[in-house]
Amino acid sequence: MCGIVGYIGTQTAVNILIEGLERLEYRGYDSAGIATVTEEKIESVRAKGKLFNLKEKLENHSNFSRLGIGHTRWATHGKPEEHNAHPHLDNQQRIAVVQNGIIENYQTLRDNLKEKGYQFYSETDTEVIPILIADILKDLPGDDPDEALLEAIGKAVHQLEGAFAIAVLDAHCPEQLIVARQQAPLILGFGQGEFFCASDVTALVPHTNTVLSLENGEIARLTPLGVEVYDFQLKRLRKLPRTLDWSATTVEKQGFRHFMLKEIYEQPAVVRTCLATYLNEQWRAADHPSHSPVFLGLDPQLTKNLQHIQILACGTSWHAGLVGKYLLEQLAGIPTTVHYASEFRYAAPPLTPHTLTIGVTQSGETADTLAALEMEKQRRLTLEDDYKPLILGITNRPESTLATMVNEIINTHAGIEIGVAATKTFVAQVLAFYFLALDIAFQRHSLSLEAIEHIMVGLRQLPAQIETILEQQSSAIEALAHEFAETQDFIFLGRGINFPIALEGALKLKEISYIHAEGYPAGEMKHGPIALLDAKVPVVAIAMPGSVHDKVISNAQEAKARDARLIGVTPMDDNQARSVFDDLLLVPHVEEMLSPIVAVIPLQLLAYHIAARRGLDVDQPRNLAKSVTVE
Repeated sequence: MCGIVGYIGTQTAVNILIEGLERLEYRGYDSAGIATVTEEKIESVRAKGKLFNLKEKLENHSNFSRLGIGHTRWATHGKPEEHNAHPHLDNQQRIAVVQNGIIENYQTLRDNLKEKGYQFYSETDTEVIPILIADILKDLPGDDPDEALLEAIGKAVHQLEGAFAIAVLDAHCPEQLIVARQQAPLILGFGQGEFFCASDVTALVPHTNTVLSLENGEIARLTPLGVEVYDFQLKRLRKLPRTLDWSATTVEKQGFRHFMLKEIYEQPAVVRTCLATYLNEQWRAADHPSHSPVFLGLDPQLTKNLQHIQILACGTSWHAGLVGKYLLEQLAGIPTTVHYASEFRYAAPPLTPHTLTIGVTQSGETADTLAALEMEKQRRLTLEDDYKPLILGITNRPESTLATMVNEIINTHAGIEIGVAATKTFVAQVLAFYFLALDIAFQRHSLSLEAIEHIMVGLRQLPAQIETILEQQSSAIEALAHEFAETQDFIFLGRGINFPIALEGALKLKEISYIHAEGYPAGEMKHGPIALLDAKVPVVAIAMPGSVHDKVISNAQEAKARDARLIGVTPMDDNQARSVFDDLLLVPHVEEMLSPIVAVIPLQLLAYHIAARRGLDVDQPRNLAKSVTVE
């Protein structure tokens, strides 16, 4: 969601801040601003709307400060107006603060500070922070401003309730930048005589690949000489940075029109990476192996004696969880439920013994998912061993908050995803469920060795099959997309393991094209949605080979009888489908169990090309954010 960038060093801060904010645009925002320190004065410039508006304002400013903070805001408290944009300052214009997250007790703090005579100029929760710090500072000894600022921030964070990541400047301390983190991501970057902070590593990649993720309850002081990390009691901590294997080119479009299209085309490589990482190439059923066909590296106790699995996720990750449920039940034979993380906290199911909880989040920072996992962990901690918390995370960011709160993680190895609409990370999450289901199936002997090997052979064919779709169908899908520039409604249908793909196809379309789209189990269409159908409502049906193929074709015929335009996701060799559908999104022939990975690709392309044809901002759709770090 909101983006934070901070810099202290030898270069002009403004350029680095703006460049960093541009790399965080994909997170979603509606206003932006920066603050720098020059000659013991805070200079702040803010603008409503896109960064272009902020850059226009900055063109009239000469600012050579080497210390600054920047922010892109996604509105929570207060409308997206300039006076609500960050940074926010105290009444004396001494303290500047940018913040991600939500201060839940801001109204109480605001009322208390108003009683002391302080004025507020925004409707945001963030404005209480600089005023609170300034209020604390006035009662501290002023002989060492640097230490006083650190102490004031240490006192202030103890009064803040909620999730937050903050970066703070003090006009009287031109040689330090202080940041703090509680339940919202914040990363430090280490350069040569310069140091950075950001809410996402993508802002840092062009400048350094040496980073340190702050943990909850930590404060860091950045100076030209180095970085000091403390806990909230201001006890000095020993922390070691890590080296990323990403480069600046990973966050460039590399000739593609949009990041989303680039990431769709990266999916064969992502699948190959996942297969190479987790599948045992030497495993053969004929050898009667005693070891698993999958190298997940999980503690055996995590999956031993399982009786139930529950999956917690949001959005696209929830759809991946639905595919996971099918795989875990059909391959591993374990009853599995999938919950919206945002609902789980407020209506958690009764506790069951020997239960594995899986949290699925691309960023590893999704607030609803993290909160649900923490609640499940806490309500099991005091119970007997049969109910002990067994928690697994599936994420694209192994350095994220998720990794610090679960027993184990499965790293999806999808690389940086810039487009707000998840594509390659969805496919990688689904692959993680294939690997987990195969691993458990082997342990529980719920599948024959021959059946496991058969699925593994099919998995290894997926990269080439995805490439076939991209090479042979992209142009045809782009041409088809031109016919839906004025369409207002879509229906997506699927059955069995491809019902979640219908949901995902509908979500992609509405996320980036703003067309109303609904996904339904194909058999449920006649129980309501069929009333919506006419010649103006296209129906996309996923008719892949297998047990439900003929049923989907029959359901499609029901839509055709109501004059709906039928679009079929079907294998290239399906002659029956050719006589039923008006338009075909063709994919290679693949077995039903593996079909979600290939079926979703043309739906991603369809959504992309319709949105691009409409001239919309594909990578940064309105009102959406890449990493939703508030509940």
